[in-house]
Amino acid sequence: MALRFWLAGVAFLLLVEPGRAFPSGTKGPPALGSSSHSVHYFSTAMSEPNQGFTKYIAVGYVDSQLFNHYDSITRRVQPRAPWMEKMVEEEDPEYWERNTEVEQDNEHRFRRNLAILKDRYNHSGGFHSLQRMYGCELRVDGSKRLYRQEAYDGRDFIALDTETLTWTAAIPKAQITKEKWEKDPAIAQRWKAYLEGECLEELQRFLDYGRESLLRREPPVGKVTRMFLSEGREMLVCQAHGFYPKEIEATWRKGGEIMEQDTFRRSVAPNSDGTYHAWLSIEINPKDRDLYRCHIDHAGLTEPLVLAWEAPSGHVGAIVGIVLGVLVALLLMAAGIAFFRRRQQEKAKY
Repeated sequence: MALRFWLAGVAFLLLVEPGRAFPSGTKGPPALGSSSHSVHYFSTAMSEPNQGFTKYIAVGYVDSQLFNHYDSITRRVQPRAPWMEKMVEEEDPEYWERNTEVEQDNEHRFRRNLAILKDRYNHSGGFHSLQRMYGCELRVDGSKRLYRQEAYDGRDFIALDTETLTWTAAIPKAQITKEKWEKDPAIAQRWKAYLEGECLEELQRFLDYGRESLLRREPPVGKVTRMFLSEGREMLVCQAHGFYPKEIEATWRKGGEIMEQDTFRRSVAPNSDGTYHAWLSIEINPKDRDLYRCHIDHAGLTEPLVLAWEAPSGHVGAIVGIVLGVLVALLLMAAGIAFFRRRQQEKAKY
């Protein structure tokens, strides 16, 4: 399970869960039209060339919404969602202070552990990072997913198997860490107890207080466009935008048959307003164009959207013709004025 960690700026662009979404621009099955919810925490320590200290940053997300932030400059855990401040005020006034102390301790631990790994890899300079990702997910069917894993320089290093309470070394150099941690079973036990206890409890509290934004339903708006490729080939592109939550199911169908093997899709990506957009395309023979439909299903829809490519209406063509006619008239008028002025100037010279 590859970790998709950010290195600079700690940007979590589309909250892509490991192993749950396809990389941008790949073929694969559509996302499920469910609405699971999750809490994700990301911590990163970064050492940079010619810098005298290691930077540290930690963030927390509920689904795709950032709710807290800590860095080595402010050295404080700070709210990033309005509903979070309300929850702390009403239920847990010590939340920020308590978690600030935790992250300050984590900052020291990460710096020390990053130094250990740099020494193990014989890395004396350059840019290096140690990252941790952990959290819990509650799926729509009631099942849960727990995880805790780490990466060095952006590559998988070690992960906890929460079922067997053992550690999986992704690379040979992680074997030393695996053996050390498995000598102390309490490490894995504490993590599992937190993930299946406090983490899931926090998730429920977050959803209760952030209900207005986290549990909202915004249906997708869809359209189909056409692109010429070559003689006898064209591409139909189905676009869905402005939807929330992120999960959406979209397929191309020909005569009712799902054409998954021929579909090229991009991962669901976030918009600046907190909604999402997605698109999928298919290469076809223009003669079969009328047989293709794009099916979109989402929690915000009462029934699936079924879209086909539609030629521009006559009204659009008429409007375009009028606009072009006006532009031509203006150009002719400008040319006439320029000619008249030039003639007047020539007369003045004589």
